[in-house]
Amino acid sequence: MSAEPPVPETSVLAVASHVVSGHVGNKIAVFVLQSMGCDIAALNTVQFSYRQWKGTRVSAQEITDLWDGLKQSYLDRFDMMLSGYVPGAAAVEAVGNIAKELKEKARSKPGSFFWVLDPVMGDNGKLYVADDVVPAYRGLIQHADLILPNQFEAEQLSEVKITDSASLRRAIEVLHTKFNLPHIVITSVSLPLSDSQAASPTRTMSVVGSSRTSAGAARLFKIHFPVFDCYFSGTGDMFAALMVVRMREAVYKAPSGTLRDAPSWLSPDDVDPLSLPLTKAAEKVLASMHEVLSRTCEAMEAEMRRETADGGLLLQTQGLSEEEAQKKLHLVRSRAAELKLVRNLGCLRSPNIEYRAEKM
Repeated sequence: MSAEPPVPETSVLAVASHVVSGHVGNKIAVFVLQSMGCDIAALNTVQFSYRQWKGTRVSAQEITDLWDGLKQSYLDRFDMMLSGYVPGAAAVEAVGNIAKELKEKARSKPGSFFWVLDPVMGDNGKLYVADDVVPAYRGLIQHADLILPNQFEAEQLSEVKITDSASLRRAIEVLHTKFNLPHIVITSVSLPLSDSQAASPTRTMSVVGSSRTSAGAARLFKIHFPVFDCYFSGTGDMFAALMVVRMREAVYKAPSGTLRDAPSWLSPDDVDPLSLPLTKAAEKVLASMHEVLSRTCEAMEAEMRRETADGGLLLQTQGLSEEEAQKKLHLVRSRAAELKLVRNLGCLRSPNIEYRAEKM
């Protein structure tokens, strides 16, 4: 594992949920970003125990108050911002106001501030936020430099139903042109994007991204990757945190040192899709994701074996109803599926890139 961080000194404002136990939201983002050499200020939008969802949501006013406190202490200078889960439309707008303020401060020095927005709204065809959060994000994403929706969230933002490669391309084009978004990565596309992918005996998904040209045209790439046959929590949060670091790394290592001074770190129009910093970043992020998930699967199997052995929680079901026993099984499995990050720092910093980008 490399001893040197992959990025120069980088200060990040991370705005997302917090859980007392487990690895989601800022609990992942802070660890990943610090492990990669970034200095983090964490603004937590909720505080939950996790799984039982005991705790509190932060109001829009509290988010604003926390930000005001940072400013009054002269702690409001950031190179990047990462925003994830935000509870409610008013709170989304409050977070957006912070980002807009930071972007305005950096207006005289292009490239000095970069906002990565993960519009956490739902998945698998269902919203898990209030309906008014969707238009709140639609009114906000034009200010972001990079957005990281999953397929369902990309549909909500673009208002384009993604059913094939053509509609996927159309959704990305809408996001580029209607909202003037510089960079887009759709983090989990479930439909097959090639004949070989459709014919593969292994279940796969894709990451699809694009950095627009000066005229707003999409420069599309896709990366196929195999899907593990189990459920994980926090994968989107890990993906987002890693993209913050890897995007900055790719920009600072670009052949032309002037890219870091370009607005939104947009490459010149003659840069090929496979040579974009966004593409290079996504390849490294997926490499880390695959290694961490692989090790999580191995650890999960071992933990489930322990829990079914003598003394394990799953043998302690005396007096429980069938419903209570099933709930206990679900909670034990959920705990076993927590991403194994702490003892796998090498997967974060120095992954082996197996899955390469292709043009769309």
